[in-house]
Amino acid sequence: MAFLMKSMLSNQVKNLGLGGGGEESKEESSPSDPAAAAGMTREEYEEYQKQMVEEKMERDAAFAQKKAERAVLRVHLREKYRLPKSELDENQIQMAGDDVGLPEDLQKMVAEDQEEEEDKDSILGQLQNIQNMDMDAIKEKAQATFTEMKQAAEQKCSMM
Repeated sequence: MAFLMKSMLSNQVKNLGLGGGGEESKEESSPSDPAAAAGMTREEYEEYQKQMVEEKMERDAAFAQKKAERAVLRVHLREKYRLPKSELDENQIQMAGDDVGLPEDLQKMVAEDQEEEEDKDSILGQLQNIQNMDMDAIKEKAQATFTEMKQAAEQKCSMM
């Protein structure tokens, strides 16, 4: 009932022009041309729209490039640690199209990692690892393994 009374009274107030119809007058006074609404001429507005589209395309291209660089990094890490490949990363690299590589700071990090691995794989790296080994622990482990093998052989062989 209250809804019915409110709607009837508001319609009557709008018809009298006592403030209920202000919204309609605002809509009628706004221009339909977006250039005029922005305070520009038609040519200026078209040029502005072209610039906006070009900037958006540049941002999208830069974003795609960054995504491709990240995908290259993930692919590199997957190869390094022998993890399964991802088709999503390969698709992102192909979508970028350009010759996508790692960013410079990441290239430096990868180069440092490779140098460390090469040092560990070299003869000098192995010699340094030998110096760091605990020979007593190695002897104990070898003796324990020999004892286990001897006991296993005694159990299987009836002659011993």
